[in-house]
Amino acid sequence: MFEGYAPHKVPLIVEAYTDNHNRTAPEIRVLFKAGSLGSSGSNKFLFDQVGIVEAHHPKMDTDREGAAIEAGANEVEALTHQQNDDIPEEMCGARFLTDRTTMHGVTDWLKKSGWTVVTSELGFVPKSYPELGDEARGDVGAFLQQLEDHDDVHRIWAAVR
Repeated sequence: MFEGYAPHKVPLIVEAYTDNHNRTAPEIRVLFKAGSLGSSGSNKFLFDQVGIVEAHHPKMDTDREGAAIEAGANEVEALTHQQNDDIPEEMCGARFLTDRTTMHGVTDWLKKSGWTVVTSELGFVPKSYPELGDEARGDVGAFLQQLEDHDDVHRIWAAVR
């Protein structure tokens, strides 16, 4: 795991899977140093580690909030096909945020209640999001793409909406 900042002080956490840490770590550091004003540095305190469960239900009028309460999730937000290709367009999609320890229970409840779970994993959610204009958003996007293009980068958690 690497912690750092994209341009315009956007905090991010990068997960990399590698069979050679001695190769990957310097390569990621070079991307942070050279890439669009990014910088490395501790920032995990700017994120909450949570369980993230993404699912869809065949009935479009399904009550997401009611399902979240029944399942034991802390928060829920609508999730569309544009945000996740695994959510069919004609179905009710949702992202449920849970405590790390309750993610499995929420996943089980959703499955038993007719939801199709497409993602159930631990992840990081930013505590706040910096305000970005269009140009700044473009700079951040270009930097994130450089990181994403690295073969060993698995996931990037960034404080960007």
